[in-house]
Amino acid sequence: MLVRSDGSTTYFASDVAYHYDKFVIRGFDHVIDIWGADHQGHIPRMKAVVKTFGLDPEQLTVLTCQLVTLRRGSEVVRASKRSGDVVSLRELIDEVGSDACRYNFLSRSAESQMDFDIELAKTQSADNPVYYVQYAHARIASIIRNAAQRDIGAVNLSLLTDGSEVELLRVLSRLPEVIDEVARTFEPHHLPYYAQQLATSFHAFYKQCRVLTDDPDLSATRLALARATKSVLSRTLALMGVGSPEQM
Repeated sequence: MLVRSDGSTTYFASDVAYHYDKFVIRGFDHVIDIWGADHQGHIPRMKAVVKTFGLDPEQLTVLTCQLVTLRRGSEVVRASKRSGDVVSLRELIDEVGSDACRYNFLSRSAESQMDFDIELAKTQSADNPVYYVQYAHARIASIIRNAAQRDIGAVNLSLLTDGSEVELLRVLSRLPEVIDEVARTFEPHHLPYYAQQLATSFHAFYKQCRVLTDDPDLSATRLALARATKSVLSRTLALMGVGSPEQM
């Protein structure tokens, strides 16, 4: 039903017009919609409309998202559209920052209900995932600055024999695989998961292996590994729209 008995158009009529503009007028090959989970029942109807355009319904992908619960520690932040008690995204960004918002919202799959802890998002500790990852990047930047004051030798990858070095290399090599998975499945939550895994691997390496040593070649090789980690962390954070601080 697109037109009511009184001649006014329904909400669904605007959806039809929107998709007609995307597919027919503007010639999009594929359209991705993001809907709330309460609209899931409308997906078959929308795909049927796409079919009436003479197109393959599979050219429309609809991702459904669950609700977000805001918390301050153990306390739930009450919100109600009916009473006008709402927390806007702008208010949330003003309080915790855009990096924390983007990272946390991306950290759950669309199908998973999410608890967003406002107080945790503001803490500067390893318990805060975005701080933990950004701190790894800043720590590497500090190492690189310190290395500029020293004479180091030549890179020799055969010197990387410690288990933590090998594990870090393994995690670094997974970036193309992660990006491919995100692109194929439309599941960006794999990016923050990977970023945290990489940060964890680097912190373990840093704890186990001194980067700048008395051995010039070993220092150069571990420094190259740290630089590679910084580059991959920066690229992963950039894909999420999250900053890569040089100092923290």
